[in-house]
Amino acid sequence: MSSALSAAKRMVAAILRDKSLDEVMAGQAPDAETKLKPWIRQTKRLDASFTAAHWRTLLAQTDADEATMATLYDQQAQGDLETYSNNIENYIGQLRLPVGVIGPLRVRGIFAQDDYYIPLATSEAALVASYGRGARLISVAGGCTTALLAEGVQRAPAFAFDTISQAGAFLGWVLENTDRLVSVAEATTRHGKLCEITPHIDGANVYLACTFTTGDAAGQNMVTIATQALCEEIEASCPITPRYWFVEANFSGDKKASNLSFMGVRGRKATASVELPEALISSHLHTTAKRMEEYWRMSALGGVMSGTIGVQGHLANGLAALYLATGQDAACVSESAVGVTRAERREDENGETLFVSVTMPNIIVGTVGGGTGLPTQSAGLDILGLKGNGKARALAEVIAATGLAGELSIVGALCAHHFARAHQGLARGKS
Repeated sequence: MSSALSAAKRMVAAILRDKSLDEVMAGQAPDAETKLKPWIRQTKRLDASFTAAHWRTLLAQTDADEATMATLYDQQAQGDLETYSNNIENYIGQLRLPVGVIGPLRVRGIFAQDDYYIPLATSEAALVASYGRGARLISVAGGCTTALLAEGVQRAPAFAFDTISQAGAFLGWVLENTDRLVSVAEATTRHGKLCEITPHIDGANVYLACTFTTGDAAGQNMVTIATQALCEEIEASCPITPRYWFVEANFSGDKKASNLSFMGVRGRKATASVELPEALISSHLHTTAKRMEEYWRMSALGGVMSGTIGVQGHLANGLAALYLATGQDAACVSESAVGVTRAERREDENGETLFVSVTMPNIIVGTVGGGTGLPTQSAGLDILGLKGNGKARALAEVIAATGLAGELSIVGALCAHHFARAHQGLARGKS
């Protein structure tokens, strides 16, 4: 039996789950007659009475009980209710994750120059230990070199026309009125700057990739509001009227990995590198420079064959943990976790070394705005020493350095055949 046929049989079995096709189809039929459970009232304003109403619904309609409510909506969560007024709707309490810390991680960058302690919020055993091991190796080696390479957050509106000629005339008007559109967009923000409008024509559709710098904020809302104003100005003033338009047409790489942003920048592009002597690789990772280079070569080919964007081991692990600990938009890990890890053996007067670098083109982070002002997330930025204005570029470099630490550790574990053992030993209490 072919593998494709076996896979198809497994898929059918999973859909049917020991039921007949008629039973499955009957269970999936639309049902507009049965009365719905009560709606959760949509509330932007956080108020204790609204939260109490949400919990009355949940206690009556779900498996949640008083103990569930006490866990999520304890005294602390009740007291913090107003604190979250700009960050959540339909508030029912707080979710807590354990937070670990690693470091010091020595960073010698353009904007980040310090020994940093890195807070990581995660429920995955072995993650903090792994990143901590990599940070220790980097610091003992004298630290890693980092650099911020580029900045830019995109929003990409698109406009539909009847003919290619109309699309071309529209684009000509946009190019002639670029300064005007820039002024309209920038009037919506104190910190954002519209540095580029890059057009792309597909048939009779025109995409305008608008690239902004966003100061020390991650800037996703900032660029959306600015681009909306730009589009409204186009609609009001352009003599070539589009059939319709959208403020975002899935061309910016927002909340997804894309080749376009991988080859350019989305957020902040940063790189980190370290040169490791053979003796340190042996003492900290229990393997050799040669074996790590061999692993990197094999894994790079594996990444190419499987079609990954970039070639790296587990940047998402440290990113998600650091984003949660510092109030970043966790969904942006989907784009931020692409990158390239490189390993190259070198020779110097003291013998063989291994040069390892990580380049991350889509680090969407800020040190002001969003969730950075929430109590526990603000505390995470305090631990880093990177809260407030003037710190976002340094944070991007520290994130690249943290990614480098994680890459070193996981490659070392795989080369020394310690990967499974580490997870088994640290995931205590799990079967």
